[in-house]
Amino acid sequence: MLALMAAIGLICGARIRALAGTYDDGHAPAPGPLVIELAAAALVTVIAWRAGPAYACFAVIGTALAVIDWRTYTLPDAITLPAYPIMALALLPAGELPAALAGGAALIAVYGVLWLVRPEAMGFGDVKLAGLIGMACGPLGWPAVAAAALAGQVFGALYALFLLLSRRGTRDTQFPFGPFMLLGAFTTLCLAG
Repeated sequence: MLALMAAIGLICGARIRALAGTYDDGHAPAPGPLVIELAAAALVTVIAWRAGPAYACFAVIGTALAVIDWRTYTLPDAITLPAYPIMALALLPAGELPAALAGGAALIAVYGVLWLVRPEAMGFGDVKLAGLIGMACGPLGWPAVAAAALAGQVFGALYALFLLLSRRGTRDTQFPFGPFMLLGAFTTLCLAG
């Protein structure tokens, strides 16, 4: 089963690389050969092993969104919005859909408030992504939803601190937040699954 998940991750990684190329605006350099493919294979395998095969789709979608956001500062609706019904269909057979919807609604509400308070600091794409993260972590319980949200904030803050300390950025430097949100979700799924 894990070998199958790794193969699916490799195949999806190649598709993610091609998809990210369609959104490429030259803002950031493309990752080296096989980086995306190996990352997708590792994430799909570990998340499917720890949280269950139903979460493999979240690993693929999350990897695509992280790569695109990192390279373009955009979380495209063409990926984010269809991911909601895909996640719902993946979680429905296990009876995890009600908890997933509750987790998604909770994180949309929290990130929606953050966006309303400081829209210049967070894009609305991050709010939509938060709903997917809540759906993925909701079946694991409220502590997992909170841990994913908090971990994303911590990873983002650590990166901001790195930029400041290395003098590669200032307090006003903008960077994509989606990859850090997803890193928090992936970490939570791997540890709590």
